Amino acid sequence: MAQQRLERRLIPRTLGLAAALLCAGCEADRPPPPTSSFGGLPVSGSFADAQRAGFTNCFNADAMRVRCRRHGVMLAGQGPFEAAVDLLGSGGGGGFDEITLWHDRDSYAVYKIRDALKGKGWRYCFTGTDHMGDQALYTRPDVPVLLSMDLSYWGKRRLRLIPVWKHKEPRCTPKYDLV
Repeated sequence: MAQQRLERRLIPRTLGLAAALLCAGCEADRPPPPTSSFGGLPVSGSFADAQRAGFTNCFNADAMRVRCRRHGVMLAGQGPFEAAVDLLGSGGGGGFDEITLWHDRDSYAVYKIRDALKGKGWRYCFTGTDHMGDQALYTRPDVPVLLSMDLSYWGKRRLRLIPVWKHKEPRCTPKYDLV
């Protein structure tokens, strides 16, 4: 009986340790995406692109991602914000395909970016149930980046800049003018 209990505890631990060891050297299985930027910030690119843009405070977020941060980021004349890019692969070799901005103390600070875009041809919509959605998406036809703002009231509100070619995100059709 005691032997069975010991086995039931050790088998999951052993399997978890084996999986972690197998993935310890995991690298990205894709080349970095093409380099793109918006408002002077990198939106996609390689580890070297992130480093050149000042994202030098890097750590392994988990076995498959490297997060690189930068402080004091400005966008559309607003900020300063905290910013991060998440690179695919244990060494970041798969590059990044979005940038995230937030303010440590003011969840509403990212709204100033939205306000700075008013009257400049940007449109928006909400994912989820219209005005009750979880993301507000801001787009402009001639800009290859969409801005995705959290509408949640929990935690830090973030604004992500995402290349339009990245189709893993929920989408909606812009129907409101940002005026």
